[in-house]
Amino acid sequence: MSKIFIDTNILTYTVDKQDHTKHKTARKTLKFIIDEHAPVISTQVINEFYVVAVTKMKANPTIVKNIVHNFNNIEIINNDLELIEQAIDISILTQISYWDALIIAAAEKANCKYIVSEDFNGGQNYRGVIALNPFKSSLDF
Repeated sequence: MSKIFIDTNILTYTVDKQDHTKHKTARKTLKFIIDEHAPVISTQVINEFYVVAVTKMKANPTIVKNIVHNFNNIEIINNDLELIEQAIDISILTQISYWDALIIAAAEKANCKYIVSEDFNGGQNYRGVIALNPFKSSLDF
């Protein structure tokens, strides 16, 4: 069973009422990861998910809080000082944004094989973690 890091955008599209295609793909992807693999997120992902879901997606804050509560069943990587320093190094070396580097650092810390996101180049290997974009191609774990 592979450990798979789930980026914020996958979670936020699960509550998106505007983009029906991404909504359906995100829900299908999330279900597949939860049923067949070991999902991983970080405290960064949880915080971003809550803010985007409530502000941009206009989701009910109480419902979003209940969704966040259910993350209790998923491995969560805390953003500590060591992780932040790793993200800074990744950002400097790869010239990607700090926030994306923090995702890579968290996935690497959790020993994930994959990151599922629309924000990275699909198929690219980031320090041993392969990025997959379910909105551009089917997932092949």
